[in-house]
Amino acid sequence: MRRPRIGLSACFFHADPKRPIFKGKTLLYLEQSLSHWVMAEGALCYLVPAPAAGAPVDHAALAEPLDGLILQGGSDVAPQSYGELPLAPEWSGDAVRDAYEIALVAAFRAQGKPVLGICRGLQLLNVAFGGTLYQDIGTQHPGSLVHRDWDAYDQNFHGLELGGRLAELAGRTRCTVNSVHHQAVRKLGPGLTAEAHSREDGLVEAFRALDGPPLFAVQWHPEFQKAGDPGLLDGRVFLRDFLKSAQEGTQRV
Repeated sequence: MRRPRIGLSACFFHADPKRPIFKGKTLLYLEQSLSHWVMAEGALCYLVPAPAAGAPVDHAALAEPLDGLILQGGSDVAPQSYGELPLAPEWSGDAVRDAYEIALVAAFRAQGKPVLGICRGLQLLNVAFGGTLYQDIGTQHPGSLVHRDWDAYDQNFHGLELGGRLAELAGRTRCTVNSVHHQAVRKLGPGLTAEAHSREDGLVEAFRALDGPPLFAVQWHPEFQKAGDPGLLDGRVFLRDFLKSAQEGTQRV
């Protein structure tokens, strides 16, 4: 049986004439923990490049040889991508990456392939489905937890309430996860259903598409957590579910 081939969306370092290497060039990159997390379950990972405008290879062609897509974390989603203006210059986000990832999601779903979103990936998918975001949780959601502590980083934790299929996969309705984000779902997009909320302030922490190919997303970083830690929700429960869907697709080829 062929191993599932999983595409990982790229993070962007846009052209910077002051950067000491690749001066003035755009770089696409992958955070290593994510690929290790996926490959530990037997899948193969491929970084999906952004095609040039008018190039003979488009998003559909990039999706065709792959069995599923994972959207990784990174820069903010641009407020313009959901019809708003930035409330502060530092929350301007990356509209170029947004457009690239939204097109990738559309291509994979058109081909009946599963999609998994991680952190920014959840926010991007919500926007792709017509939802909106809090540009900054602390500013726009008074009384919320500190969801991103720069010093603690991936050692910042909080509780979740689980529901739906995620609760079934996890075998429980309460758990703890890490928290490394300052933006979050404000209005959930049509066609999505929430499956986890932050226990203390009610923010959406996971959702699933109601129809179409499997699509699931989480706000935390399961790839940063130690596998098998009994104090945390083991992300392998939904990673394996995603890879099972991708593997089923390989059997139709």
